[in-house]
Amino acid sequence: MNRAITSRGFTLIELTVVVFLIGIMLALSIPRFRYALLTDELKSTTRHIVGLVKGLRNEAITEQEAYFFHLDLESRRLWVESENMDEQEREMARERAFTLPDGVTIADVWRRGRGKKAHGKTAIRFSSKGYVEQTAIHLEAEDGREFTLVLEPFLSKVKSYDTYVDIYR
Repeated sequence: MNRAITSRGFTLIELTVVVFLIGIMLALSIPRFRYALLTDELKSTTRHIVGLVKGLRNEAITEQEAYFFHLDLESRRLWVESENMDEQEREMARERAFTLPDGVTIADVWRRGRGKKAHGKTAIRFSSKGYVEQTAIHLEAEDGREFTLVLEPFLSKVKSYDTYVDIYR
């Protein structure tokens, strides 16, 4: 009997080609993973603020009362108060404030008619109809990346830019 010898393994050339292709795929994808890891805190903070602003508009309309979105640029804290809160409730809101992650700061806040504020505290008012004064919130990361969030008076959508945008008019 003459049996053909069958090989069930891979040749060195086949293994080399597969390892080479895996190397190329890793080389192309690792920079994206690194960028995603580096931008995560800034992007998640941006998403958090956008969600908070949209929720505030809805809450102001639903409850038919004005709300204030407070930003403390020095301590990097954010909190919400309504006009009907008493002093104890306001203090509790300040104590439960959201603190920005390490490496993320509020560069400044610009509001129409009030100008730019880069230090101290500021509050953005949401009317009982959900209106807000035109505002730009500029966030920055310690690695130099910046985001701009623009709140328009009559639009429920918050515009987001991955750079510092001056909207002064």
